[in-house]
Formats: sequence, structure tokens, C-alpha cells
Amino acid sequence: MTAEESPTLTLIIPIYNEEDLLRDALLRVFESPCSVAREWIIVDDASTDRSPGIIRELAKSYPITVVTLEKNSGKGAAVIRGLAQATGDFIMIHDADFEYDPRDIPGLLEPLLEDEADVVYGSRFKKDVRQIHRTYHYFVNHFLTIVSNLLSGIYLTDMETCYKLFRADLLKAMNLTSQRFEIEVEVTAYLAKTRARIFELPIHYYPRTRLQGKKINWRDGVAALYYLIRFNLVVPLEAAFKDLPPRYLRDAQSTVLMRENGR
Repeated sequence: MTAEESPTLTLIIPIYNEEDLLRDALLRVFESPCSVAREWIIVDDASTDRSPGIIRELAKSYPITVVTLEKNSGKGAAVIRGLAQATGDFIMIHDADFEYDPRDIPGLLEPLLEDEADVVYGSRFKKDVRQIHRTYHYFVNHFLTIVSNLLSGIYLTDMETCYKLFRADLLKAMNLTSQRFEIEVEVTAYLAKTRARIFELPIHYYPRTRLQGKKINWRDGVAALYYLIRFNLVVPLEAAFKDLPPRYLRDAQSTVLMRENGR
């Protein structure tokens, strides 16, 4: 991107059976203010309700790229398919519900636009407001974040947040393999292997219950512990990335990768 070019933000929106909220949730994202141009990629994870028809209807009025998976594969698989289509300078994931507020996005973009950060996390816990969280998810998220901090060496208050904004060249260089919600663990663990500059800023959050359509459950929390160990301690840098831009590498890593590539 040159100085004369305007940056673009790609929003990847994975959906699965969200018919009750989908139209209003997407309109909220599409019509929210933003300081840069946006590209919307919706990945339908083989929905069996009216969600595909709602997307087709919205695509008549908005420039949406729609990707459809033939079988339900999970959030991680949907995100990876969406990344293959992304053309923006920055990339973020956005759920198709009302838990997050897209009006927070311009503030999260600022450190990227000012070249102060390579990744910005939107924390649901890094703030001082009278906001009530669901007890179970609150403690699970805090516990997993603490374990992630210990294993990765990156201090965060909210590793599991959906609102993560990346420079595209960094995120697209990751060899992501996650099929479900463990993708949050995977991207954080891989970031820790680089010298990427990471910011964390407060965001608004309005948690929903399973009755309202929340799909993550206790099994995903247990699985996250396994993936925290695997992605942080087992997967090496050369397996975590392909063609990682040199500016994200530590000096010692550059030497190792050059040796690996026979240079």
C-alpha cells in the first residue's frame, strides 16, 4: 500500500444457523461508521435454516462476497476459507450476532493506521464500566487467558476475544489448521513466536446465552487447554508460518529460517 492508496479492512463473518439475528446483525455491521473502506466476506458453514436466503437477499444491496461450505466444519474452518478470499490491508473476524459492537472498530483500527501496532485485540475486560458478564464464561475466559499468557509470554486480558484486527500480511502468513473455536488460541500462540507489535484496547460486550444461540460450550474450554500446549510449545515457527515477512521475525529466527530454506 502506497501513501496515495486508501487502506481496506476485510471483515470475515462466519455464520451457522443464525436466522433469528442474522439480518439485523449484518445490517448493524454494514451500516456502522468506519474510517476506511470495507470488504465483507460471509462464510456460510452449511447452515440448514433460512440463513442462506437472508444472505442472498442482503447481497442484492451490499457488496458481499459469499463463501459456502458444503458441510458444517466449525468457526475455524470458516475463517480459514474466508482468509483465502480476503484482499484487504487489515483483517478481522466478526460474529453474526449482537455480542460485539462494530462502533468500536474505528478505535481499534487507529494503532494500525498510525503504524503503531501490527495486531490489535479488543478486550471485553480491560475497562471500568458497570457491565455484567456471564459467570461461567467470565471465569473460563480468564483462566484460559492466564494459561495463554504463561505459555506464550504475551500479557493479555482477553485472549479469547473475537475482535482481533491484523495486518493482512501477518495473518495470511499463518498456517492455520483450527476447525472450531481453538482458532483464537492458535492465532495468539503464533503471534507470540514473532516480534509483531500487539495492542489491547477496551471494547463493549453484550454476552448472549445458549438459549439465544451461543454455540461455544464446556468441551471447547477443555479442548482449549490441549491446544494452548500444542500451539505454544509443540508447533515450531517454521510450521506456524509460510513466507512470514522479515519485519515480523526476530534476528535469531531469520537465521534459522534461512538455514531451513537452504539460503
